[in-house]
Amino acid sequence: MTDEVTRIRELNDGMRKNIYRERAFITTGVAALGPAVVDRIVKTVMTFDDFCHENDPHNEHDFGGFEDDGVLILFKIDYYDKQLQMHSPEPSDPVVTERVITILLGSEY
Repeated sequence: MTDEVTRIRELNDGMRKNIYRERAFITTGVAALGPAVVDRIVKTVMTFDDFCHENDPHNEHDFGGFEDDGVLILFKIDYYDKQLQMHSPEPSDPVVTERVITILLGSEY
């Protein structure tokens, strides 16, 4: 693993673990599950560590999935420039990158 990938992975893990201080979104499908379920899902995303080659082929910890009460839940971290207009020029550099995490139902992907 390169230093750049290691740094991206560290930044993504930090974002997930501190999701309440980050730019995070849930879809209407997740929101419709109700506040208690959303809280449980967010906590699961924050502690998720089941990364493998199938869901994390680039070792960036930017995507994951799990089941909650029989419902497939996914999360995805995207990297944008600071103006949130295009892809980040350098995802390993937080000075030029805004991370955005989205939590969604598998059926919404």
